[in-house]
Amino acid sequence: MTLARTLLLSASLLVATSAAGHAAPKVVASIKPVHSLVASVMQGVGEPQLIIEGAGSPHTYSLRPSQARALQDADLIFWIGHELEAFLEKPVETIGTGAKSVELIDAHGLVKLPFREGGAFEAHDHGDHGGEHAGEHGHADHDEDKHDDHAGHDHDDKHGHGHAHGHAHGAFDAHIWLDPENAKAMVMEIAEALSEADPDHTAAYEANAAKTVERIETMRADIDARLTPLRGKGFIVFHDGYQYFEKRFDVTASGSITVSPEVMPGAERVAEIKARIGELGATCVFAEPQFEPKLIQVVTEGTAARSGVLDPLGAELADGPDLYFGLIDGLASSMEQCLGGNG
Repeated sequence: MTLARTLLLSASLLVATSAAGHAAPKVVASIKPVHSLVASVMQGVGEPQLIIEGAGSPHTYSLRPSQARALQDADLIFWIGHELEAFLEKPVETIGTGAKSVELIDAHGLVKLPFREGGAFEAHDHGDHGGEHAGEHGHADHDEDKHDDHAGHDHDDKHGHGHAHGHAHGAFDAHIWLDPENAKAMVMEIAEALSEADPDHTAAYEANAAKTVERIETMRADIDARLTPLRGKGFIVFHDGYQYFEKRFDVTASGSITVSPEVMPGAERVAEIKARIGELGATCVFAEPQFEPKLIQVVTEGTAARSGVLDPLGAELADGPDLYFGLIDGLASSMEQCLGGNG
């Protein structure tokens, strides 16, 4: 018995010594959903550092000095890409020069969707930032603290930073993580990048990635069953950022209140949304925790529509490997409660 305990202790010490001898890479992740997937793949090896914490939004964020230092020290930087986190574009190019930048919008096997336009979805400006929407957002000069996340870029350079700041925009929606199938592609891309940077822990990264993908598949099947009764029920979203979730689970928004979360719509737009709610029989209008909720009260006043909250970034959730699953489950639960009439 004593010998067995001695052998077990020796084995434990060898594992600990081996782990200590191969330090995990220093990893930075941009938004909470990305951080969650990276943390899931890194479990047992190390922990990534999150840039946008709490209820922060990539729409209106600027780096703190401590975060700039984290970028400077990083081995790997995971983010969606300049399509979403425009505030990170210059820091990644100028501060995080020693890190490998992994833009997950370019992950292998990812499904990208074009923006929706027309009807109750306002037109998106895919020209340069000097256009109408740039003037509204006040960032025609590429202010790093604000951006329109609907200004997508279609590029082939996976990790390079050689793109010009005046480039034309593509037409892809950057909210890719809201489709669980895309999350699976992101997980595999994350595992591949981590393994390349840290081959000593490849087996752990691959095992964690496989477990995460399996967990995503189980969640997807559960949510698909839960949302089946809600198909065909109309709803309005605060801004058009949910079509990846909608298409995956066959629920469809009737329209959005505003294209850019930084810009409140005028009286004409509010009247149009109210009319749209009536025409389509939209049963629910969804707010977001990061932005002013009073607008939802304005557009639903005098209608039969209820209000709910959709949280695309996990603002109220604790950081870590479980956040992504709580985020997607939370979207489904909000739809169940509001569209199902239980909220």
